[in-house]
Amino acid sequence: MKKIDDIYSGKRLKVERVEVELPGGVSLERIVVKPGGAVAILPTDDEYCYLIKQYRYPIDKYIYEAPAGTMEENEKPGETACRELIEETGLKAEEFIPKGYIYTTPGFTNETVFLYEAHNFTPSDEFRKDEDEVIEVVKVSRSEVFEMIKDERIVDAKTICLAFKCLGMNAE
Repeated sequence: MKKIDDIYSGKRLKVERVEVELPGGVSLERIVVKPGGAVAILPTDDEYCYLIKQYRYPIDKYIYEAPAGTMEENEKPGETACRELIEETGLKAEEFIPKGYIYTTPGFTNETVFLYEAHNFTPSDEFRKDEDEVIEVVKVSRSEVFEMIKDERIVDAKTICLAFKCLGMNAE
């Protein structure tokens, strides 16, 4: 992939026009969105998960999702997970278990979201919500998470991935 030019460059997002050579030798011009790295965390204990109900202005809806956020410059994924969990839920976890990563929409972006399961919580106000975050913390039984996926109360892809990686790959 060879960058042709920058279409947009902001604090957390770059959009580039690139030339790509596909396997087989075909060259094409494409747009690539580069938002930087992110994390998503499923805080859970023996009985419950803690999701957030958050207003998302691009879709003009409140949706249920796992706490998540963008990595700051020079921040490691585990550090981001700790910070974002506190910012969005007011909970500090003693334990973070890495659960791999996902590409959100690799057809046009290189965004990578690192996934974590979090345990053993204490209240914390070390970090505050961002000004654009309209969030409510929702305590949901572990089994209800899959019901929420089935009946489409949970439609957020990173949250669905986390549910299967953290709560069971064999969930019905």
